[in-house]
Amino acid sequence: MPRTTAAAGPTYLDALSLLGEVADQLVVGSVRDTHLAWSDRVHGLLRRATGGASTVPEVAHRAIAGAVYGGISAGLAGVVAGVDRAAATGAGPRLEDGPRGRFVSSAINGLIGDRLQRERPQMAIPMAVRSGGRDVPLEDLATAFPDASSRVVVFLHGLCETEAYWDRGRERLGTTYGEALAVRGWTPVFLRANTGLGLRENGVAMAALLQRLVEGWPVEVDRLALVGHSMGGLVARAAGAVASAAERPWADLVSDVVTLGTPHLGAPIAWGIGHGSRGLGVLPETAAFGRVLDWRSVGVHDLVAGLAEDVPPLPHARYRLVAATLTHRERHPVGHLVGDLLVRPRSAYGRDRSGRTLFPGAEVLHVGGTDHFGLLNHPEVHRAMRRWLA
Repeated sequence: MPRTTAAAGPTYLDALSLLGEVADQLVVGSVRDTHLAWSDRVHGLLRRATGGASTVPEVAHRAIAGAVYGGISAGLAGVVAGVDRAAATGAGPRLEDGPRGRFVSSAINGLIGDRLQRERPQMAIPMAVRSGGRDVPLEDLATAFPDASSRVVVFLHGLCETEAYWDRGRERLGTTYGEALAVRGWTPVFLRANTGLGLRENGVAMAALLQRLVEGWPVEVDRLALVGHSMGGLVARAAGAVASAAERPWADLVSDVVTLGTPHLGAPIAWGIGHGSRGLGVLPETAAFGRVLDWRSVGVHDLVAGLAEDVPPLPHARYRLVAATLTHRERHPVGHLVGDLLVRPRSAYGRDRSGRTLFPGAEVLHVGGTDHFGLLNHPEVHRAMRRWLA
């Protein structure tokens, strides 16, 4: 049985056990179900052609196929059980001990994080403040932030990402958003989340975390800014709505919310996955592949529509909405169609086809000639942030 708690975090053995389970349920199960569906189709035609005289080969075929697939599944189940027993002892290197392991952990959580929380909680990432690749205890913020200032800027990454994604492009630009703002008197704080959870569930977790962060901050906080990349912007919106409804004091400190490539009105790729799973499920021969797509997490599912008017912006905060396109001109047909490859400008600005907006009075910025991940560290966004967070 998987561990229910893991003080030191999941190991590579936990990941290997999960791989065995996925191989059984998705790979073996999909091949088996597709094989039998096609077999049923062929034998059905033969029954009609022979007046039902071909039932014996059909029964024999199903029995042999069932035994073969059952044997493979049983073998995988035995391997998974053995690996789980070894993982329960805490043996093996931790995923959290290196950047590659942390990348794997965050990617898995983004794809099936809700399932992990239910079935393999030792692998589910808790929302936390991060520093040096580790969680920062909220009762020990003074040690982690010895130069804490009264102005705090909180960064939250997107789907399947880690807080290390904010370092992308440092070798090219010589700095990052957090480092540049630290020079200007802000203290950057980076969060990591299980992006496979629902937007509202993560919003509740972020709201509670920020309240504890403000209460335990080494100095009194007088200004708070939120910066979210992609899904991180949606979670920040959800957290703000939760905090406003619960009258959490930290919400009153938020002066600025910056979203970078955030699909406020949904992302086409998530929409395509949802429709693809339904389309594949129409026929028995392709239904197994639809179930593969249905393994997507609630977090991915929530990206289909984004967040609507029932998650309003904080009334006193200034919203800055950044969109990117592969083309240099925003109105170029290709740029309008594909946006930054994952999010279109209209969704990043929160504007629907009729021109209505989720963020009245917000300032928008278009960054041309880059993709979704180029927004994590871009010269134009640097210049804008210096002005926005002056």
